[in-house]
Amino acid sequence: MNSFDANAQPHSPAWVFQTWTAFASAIVTTTLGILFLPVDYWTKGFMGMGLLFTVGSTLSLAKTLRDVHESQKIASRLDEVKLQKILVEHDPYTK
Repeated sequence: MNSFDANAQPHSPAWVFQTWTAFASAIVTTTLGILFLPVDYWTKGFMGMGLLFTVGSTLSLAKTLRDVHESQKIASRLDEVKLQKILVEHDPYTK
């Protein structure tokens, strides 16, 4: 459900650029650090898989926290109540 929040301020282009740059530089520098480690390929592979798992789980956590936050907003709960009322009124099995 997309609801418009009049109090929400959009992110500035500079902030969006900074977050993407920080994310990309963190991934690149960590990957380079893993590649240049003086260890065998199995250890590098293990650390690379750990990096990928960490990035994936971080993105999932961020999405989940955002979804939980949005579900607790008043507008979202009111929309859900309205939807439930419409569904109850138009239940084909009650006729």
